[in-house]
Amino acid sequence: MAPGTRVPVRRPETLPAATGNAGGRSVLEGAFALLEAVERAVEAGPTRLAADCGLPKTTAYRLLEQLADLGAVERCGGSYRVGPRMFRLGSAWQPHPRLRAAAREPMRRLAQLTGTTVGIAVLWKGETLMVEWCPDDQRPEPLGTRMTWPWFTAAGKVLVATAAPAPLLGPLPASWSRHADTIREHGAAFDREEVVTGVCCTAVPLLGVRGTPVAALCVLTDPAHHLERLAETARRTGRVISTGLRRR
Repeated sequence: MAPGTRVPVRRPETLPAATGNAGGRSVLEGAFALLEAVERAVEAGPTRLAADCGLPKTTAYRLLEQLADLGAVERCGGSYRVGPRMFRLGSAWQPHPRLRAAAREPMRRLAQLTGTTVGIAVLWKGETLMVEWCPDDQRPEPLGTRMTWPWFTAAGKVLVATAAPAPLLGPLPASWSRHADTIREHGAAFDREEVVTGVCCTAVPLLGVRGTPVAALCVLTDPAHHLERLAETARRTGRVISTGLRRR
């Protein structure tokens, strides 16, 4: 079905109850497992998505059709991809209620001043999740549209080092304690092509009430830039954003 085609929406009473069972799990669990599988695959048919989620194909197809009727996924021929309703709902999420308002203008100025891409990231399930970009159409080419990365990005490292209590990430390298002390001392972490070849990054924490880290401000660039100089500029911007987060 072509994008934009209008689809009759089923009445709510035709949807399965949240306490139902989908392949040994609740309907909500099955639906969210399918949404995550669609996000990972970008676009895929019901057979592959059912296999990825461990659901019977008939159950997966039924849930996918209901999700498509609600706009959570979008039909594309015999395949499915993330729908506009999920994009709208996901775009509204932020780790702090004032984060976007406090960060928007300082991020724009930082990107213009440094000629780099600026982002905001949080830790989510042991990974670095990027939640904001500036400019939003000029990410470093190797990153593509991917939103999650290993925890040991610059953003992940600065958040793990400043978090209290420390997040549960499993065994950490023996050198991590010393490395975390350095990050806390300098107020910044670095990634020198450790995650993606051709992309370097420095990150500083964004602090809310009582100095609790809310997110990390990241400056992404190529290996030719001097990361320590970028870190000083990022720290100044981070202090401005943190002040905005603490305002009543």
